[in-house]
Amino acid sequence: MEQIVTEADWKLFRSKIAGWQERFMDKLVNEYSELLSGPEKLSSEKFWELEKRIKNDAKLKGVICEMRRSVMLYNLIELYRENAITDDDLDGFSEEIVRCVKLHVD
Repeated sequence: MEQIVTEADWKLFRSKIAGWQERFMDKLVNEYSELLSGPEKLSSEKFWELEKRIKNDAKLKGVICEMRRSVMLYNLIELYRENAITDDDLDGFSEEIVRCVKLHVD
């Protein structure tokens, strides 16, 4: 998949990834806050549920991804699957990249 990643796509990805991840983690933090302030549960239940969520979420590309051009397309696909990015976030990428991301997600 690396062959279709142009220099312009790679530069655009590098310029956007930090903002996308910050936005995604903001969403996660809000979800965690809702979990903690939600229905009456024991504090221990909330704690362990939160710990499980954080452990799982820490593996998502919206939180951390390897910054190599050779895995950029894979990262985009995963970010899209995780709803860390939307169609609007794909604006500016080459048509081939956008097509490939959507093909692998549908």
